[in-house]
Amino acid sequence: MLTCARIAILHAVAAVLTVFSLSGLGAAEQRATPASRAPGALRLYVFDGGTLESDPARYRLTKEDVGVTQLSIAAYLVVHPKGVLLWDTGAIPDGDWTVTGDPVRQRLMLPDARERQVTLRVTLRGQLAGIGYTPKDVTHLALSHLHWDHTANANAFAGATWLVRQIERDAMFAEKPVGAVRPATYASLRKSRTVIVKDDEHDVFGDGTVILKAAAGHTPGHQILYVKLAQTGGVVLSGDLYHYPQERTLGRLPVAEFSEDQTRSARQAVEAFLARTGAQLWIQHDFAADATLKKAPAYYE
Repeated sequence: MLTCARIAILHAVAAVLTVFSLSGLGAAEQRATPASRAPGALRLYVFDGGTLESDPARYRLTKEDVGVTQLSIAAYLVVHPKGVLLWDTGAIPDGDWTVTGDPVRQRLMLPDARERQVTLRVTLRGQLAGIGYTPKDVTHLALSHLHWDHTANANAFAGATWLVRQIERDAMFAEKPVGAVRPATYASLRKSRTVIVKDDEHDVFGDGTVILKAAAGHTPGHQILYVKLAQTGGVVLSGDLYHYPQERTLGRLPVAEFSEDQTRSARQAVEAFLARTGAQLWIQHDFAADATLKKAPAYYE
């Protein structure tokens, strides 16, 4: 089992490597060519979205249950020969803070007056540039759901085709959106080219390698993403189906689900899918597991 000190060291090393790799962003952008952005094989990049201070009681867990209370925040870029999909966009808009080379702590007050603390190291736009991309190169955008820690930079990708379920879009643009949302961070999506996802499984590029899967319950139209990589194998990006891995092992549910019954059903369906396909489940908020993943500019294929 990873200790708190061990996890902290892993995150520190990852942060140093990421900042070092991004030190020459101007040159990286100049070197980028269309060929480098259209590989023959599927690639999955993991972006560091920071660390969220969290209370496990919100997930019917204790500090003793989880060990490490912090949650990771991540975004992912799926580069396919037919397009580029960004999955989730972080917790704090890039324009709201400045990279210093040291961790930057941001205090956020949500519309419902709840306070959150996020520690950041690198911007999403900077990590994109580090692998030769700009927001305009992203052809498809999919958000796991509407909550603030997944939508922060969504406006920057309003030029992409947005893949969303109607019930989630309706919740996002309701007159008074409910829950932990920051509508200003995704307001530009209202005018985006939009594909309304109607099926439980939506094959993004038509070859079975990138599939949006319905997993309602946390929010009305919550979804997860399955990526079938040639070398790594299948990976399921969890959205907020789980936050701590102990929710999975101990069978606990967050206290503020849109529908606990739907979440239970979604979890059962995903567990059956994992068993059937042998895919890995990457719990996006799992601080310890996220620390072990290689971050952009490295990638999985």
